[in-house]
Amino acid sequence: MLGIIGGTGLTQLANLEITHRQVARTPYGEPSGALTFGRICGQEVIFLARHGYGHTIPPHEVNYRANLWALKDHGVDRVVSVATVGGIHPELIPGTLVIPDQIIDYTHGRANTFFASDGSKPVTHLDFTYPYCAAMRRALLQAAARGGIRLRDGGVYGAVQGPRLETAAEINRIERDGADMVGMTGMPEAYLARELELCYAAVGAVVNYAAGRGLSADGIQMGEIQAVLGEVMQQVRHLLEQLVTDEASGACAV
Repeated sequence: MLGIIGGTGLTQLANLEITHRQVARTPYGEPSGALTFGRICGQEVIFLARHGYGHTIPPHEVNYRANLWALKDHGVDRVVSVATVGGIHPELIPGTLVIPDQIIDYTHGRANTFFASDGSKPVTHLDFTYPYCAAMRRALLQAAARGGIRLRDGGVYGAVQGPRLETAAEINRIERDGADMVGMTGMPEAYLARELELCYAAVGAVVNYAAGRGLSADGIQMGEIQAVLGEVMQQVRHLLEQLVTDEASGACAV
C-alpha cells in the first residue's frame, strides 16, 4: 500500500476519498496526527500530515520515527514524501517540482534511528549510498511523463534544522557543498524509511528562491511563498493521482 506524507501546503488531499481516520500508537510515541485512510482514483492509500493537520509541529519537533512506524504498521510498503523546498540551482525556480536523488544532512539533535542501543546490542550500520528508492523514483518519473507534468529528475536535497530560514551565507556554503535545494524535513525521514525497508522517495515542491538568490536576494517574502504554494500543490495532487493509477507504482521492490 502507498503512504503519502504531506508537508507544508499539503495538510489534506482534495482528491482523496476518505474512508476513515485512525489514531495510531507506536513504541516511539504518537505520530503527527491520525492516519487518514482513503482512495485516490479507486486506489487505497494512507495519508499523514507531517506537521499535523493544523500545521502546528515545527520540522525539528516532528516525530519522524512514530510517523514511519505507524505507516508501516498499517500496511504501507512504499512512501511518497512531499516537501516544500527553496531553490538553489538556477533551474529550480518557484513553481517547479523536483524528484531529488541525493541528500546532505545538516540536521542535529533529532531521533534518527530505530536501532538506538542500550549498550547490550551491537551498533547497526545500513548502506545509505543512494538514499531514495530507485523503483519509487522511477514510478514518480513515469507518472509525471504520462500525466504531462513537468519536473526535474534528480538533485541534491540539503536538509537543514529549521525552523528559521537560512542566511545568504549559509546558502552559499550549502551550494558549495553540492546541494541544489534546501528544506527542513528530508532527514532523518529518508533514513528511517530505509531502516524499516520502506520504498521511499520524495517530491520537492519549490516555493521560493533560497536566501540570497533570485527574488530572495534581499530577503524571502512569505507572501510570495503563499502565492506559489497553491499552484504547485495542485501539480503535486495531479502527480499523485497519476502515480496511484500507474502500473509502475505497484512494481516497487526494496
